[in-house]
Amino acid sequence: MTITIKKCALNDVQTLQAISTDTFRETFQEQNSPEHLNAYLKKAYNLNQLTQEIANPCSQFYFIYFNQELAGYLKINTDEAQSEKMDNDSLEVERIYVKKKFQKLGLGKLLINKAMEIALEQQKKKIWLGVWEDNKNAISFYRKKGFIQTGSHSFFMGDDEQVDLILTKTL
Repeated sequence: MTITIKKCALNDVQTLQAISTDTFRETFQEQNSPEHLNAYLKKAYNLNQLTQEIANPCSQFYFIYFNQELAGYLKINTDEAQSEKMDNDSLEVERIYVKKKFQKLGLGKLLINKAMEIALEQQKKKIWLGVWEDNKNAISFYRKKGFIQTGSHSFFMGDDEQVDLILTKTL
């Protein structure tokens, strides 16, 4: 078993788009209408949007491979790239997704550990993320990693307003 984490570059944008749409659809298609899901995917994961995100120096993407097969990815943000107004001593985990067939293998733990490692390298004091209030498995995972709820915000799946819990961990 070989697990590799690789930082994404601009030339990875099409691969990033594919893993982003695949994992988001796998994670949320059963709880959302096809119309809302497709509207969100078109907005969040089109090539222009992802190219801008990869090019932003305050955002970083990482792929995780399991036996050379792309299994998931991570997106982190600092400073003005954070999706909520936070202190400059905070790092946001905006996206962390693992394909269903690779779940329960510890890959999510490796990705969140990678985010914490980067936060410490950048001398951040907090790491935070938003997680859908109905994603009980993810909430349980983050709580086991020491995250606590510090707030909430609206998240729009198409025009369907949903609630994300803000979970924070002090480093």
